[in-house]
Amino acid sequence: MCIELKGYNVSRRLEGTTALVTGASSGIGKATALELVRNGASVALVGRRKNRLADLAKEISEAGGHSVAVPADLTRWQAAERAVEQTIASLGRLDILVNNAGLMLLGPAPGADLDDWRRMVDINLMGLMYTTHAAIPHLASAALDERRQVADIVNIGSVAGRSAFAMSAVYCATKFGVGAFSEALRQELAQKHVRVSLVEPGSVDTELGTHNSPAIREQLSTTFAGVERLQSQDIAETIGYIVTRPRRVAITELLVRPIEQQL
Repeated sequence: MCIELKGYNVSRRLEGTTALVTGASSGIGKATALELVRNGASVALVGRRKNRLADLAKEISEAGGHSVAVPADLTRWQAAERAVEQTIASLGRLDILVNNAGLMLLGPAPGADLDDWRRMVDINLMGLMYTTHAAIPHLASAALDERRQVADIVNIGSVAGRSAFAMSAVYCATKFGVGAFSEALRQELAQKHVRVSLVEPGSVDTELGTHNSPAIREQLSTTFAGVERLQSQDIAETIGYIVTRPRRVAITELLVRPIEQQL
């Protein structure tokens, strides 16, 4: 059986599995949820924007897929735990966690709004950690199942987690943190056959930069003028590749840039 969504028709390699995708209401998260559904997974759609999640769940249902909308503010550990618990209650298991939710607020460090720094740390780093902490027991249990005998955590980092850039001090700090957390966790979970992968996108055409001031948005536009930016689907397909590898294969880290992006 195959599922068709917006022109795609992919064999159901993840039949019988469940994924939880954070930041699923738009951009990379939405594209990833659809990609996993195309591959046969049921998906918990986690995010803050309830209406968008409901629209996506409807789209998936009308295409023959299975999902559940889970509105949640993952900056609170209690909400992250409830999101995982709701996933298990609604879909029965958890095989794949995609930590995608994130925020990028750029500007000079001197005189910066400390609330902006706190929001980035809370969403980009702590929210990812809270959700992972809640999910690990269920992922380890799924890895013991004869169905796949493996489970996956995919964390969305950034090129800003490999090289630090001016005007991005705290954003870079959070993404460096995601990289460190991912590698340490990989070492701890490898023997449990829970794979931990880090995907580091370059510039992607999403809403990520729209939360900045007009001046910063103009600067970003100038920086990437003439660059054909990645699309959300490019990263979604990368994630789909990672989680459909044979049990023996762990894709630890993937850096994905637009071909013309130099940094």
